[in-house]
Amino acid sequence: MAVTKKGTKQITANKKARHDYFVEQAYECGIELFGTEVKSIRQGTVSLKDSYCIFRDGEIFVKGMHISPYEMGNIFNKDPLRERKLLMHKKEIMNLFGKTRQEGYALIPLSLYFKQSRVKVELGLCKGKKLYDKRDAAAKRDAQREIERAMKSRR
Repeated sequence: MAVTKKGTKQITANKKARHDYFVEQAYECGIELFGTEVKSIRQGTVSLKDSYCIFRDGEIFVKGMHISPYEMGNIFNKDPLRERKLLMHKKEIMNLFGKTRQEGYALIPLSLYFKQSRVKVELGLCKGKKLYDKRDAAAKRDAQREIERAMKSRR
């Protein structure tokens, strides 16, 4: 876990989301978890790959987030892929609901981190990339690496 800002420790990041989507805006929200899930997250056994958010009855839920069962949890362990409720203000939820109704937008979890003792999720309002956008980003990244290598070799 990497310490980023004061009082925050990053647990995991969804690197594939930044590859597959343009992130328009980022939001911070809480997540409803059980005790054994938090203990499992502290061990770092969580994956955000292929996770996304849905709206139901004026609430946001995250689907596809895999939190491995806690080894010492016994009967208290929950389903690793269950839907988990995200905690945001009602106005923010309605705002996001309206924005995701636009064509091509999705709500994707970008990272999971501890803020003091609470688990927080960074959500991104994302628009999908086309294949040529992904190639263009890879070409720019490769060109930047070449420039950095050339600068290092001159020293």
